[in-house]
Amino acid sequence: MTVPADSPIARDGKSIILAHDHGLEHGPGAFAGVEDRLDPSTVFDMATHDAVTAFAVQKGLAEQYYPSYDDQVNLLAKCNGSSSLWMGEPYSPQTWSVEYAAEMGADAIGYTVYPGTNTEPQMFEDFQEVQEEAREEGLPVAMWSYPRGQAIKEHRKPETIAYATRIGLELGADLVKVKYPRSGEAMEWAVDAAGNTNVVLSGGSKTSDYEFLSTVETAMDAGASGLAVGRNVWQRDDPTAILDALEKVVYEGQSAEDALEE
Repeated sequence: MTVPADSPIARDGKSIILAHDHGLEHGPGAFAGVEDRLDPSTVFDMATHDAVTAFAVQKGLAEQYYPSYDDQVNLLAKCNGSSSLWMGEPYSPQTWSVEYAAEMGADAIGYTVYPGTNTEPQMFEDFQEVQEEAREEGLPVAMWSYPRGQAIKEHRKPETIAYATRIGLELGADLVKVKYPRSGEAMEWAVDAAGNTNVVLSGGSKTSDYEFLSTVETAMDAGASGLAVGRNVWQRDDPTAILDALEKVVYEGQSAEDALEE
């Protein structure tokens, strides 16, 4: 089961997933300079943009805010997470069940895995249960595949990112989110390694409009199916403008330069 072209979380087989799990993963400091976005409803409003195919949030935000947006936003239930306060070996525990996410109206399930850490065996087992439960509910599964650990010296090394996408394929993800490996050639390798599993680019920390859109353009040219982005949208003064530009680059195949000019 890959993400079909007519999936609720895709548009013509491509996706722009807006993520807002940063309150858990990074804390209130992620909202410095855009304090109004501490209010999840402001970012839920952004997720109603036509370019956004899914909105990735944790359980609490889904419970409290999604009912007001369920006819405007496709919910990607991020079913595990951890805080930046934790200083031990990277591990992202499950925070809600697939069954409960389905009851909430989720259109897809999201789950983070940290290959290469001492907790990898446990996280693989955790993902196995979530993936099979999602199959029972008929929901596609997106894996956040982020290699970490003492043995990995360079997280964005081409072979590391290609391995990350392959792990998504091998463990049964329909879509795998990875960091940008810093070149189109390396991104193409990562896409090839994923087989029929869709590969989306991690948006990462905020950069300039042109730098961000150029990276997205390069990833799309390399065969990526879109991106999952948070801070590069909702940390901007004008998030609608960047979503307009992303729509042109991801779905219409425009260059970053042309999308910004328009």
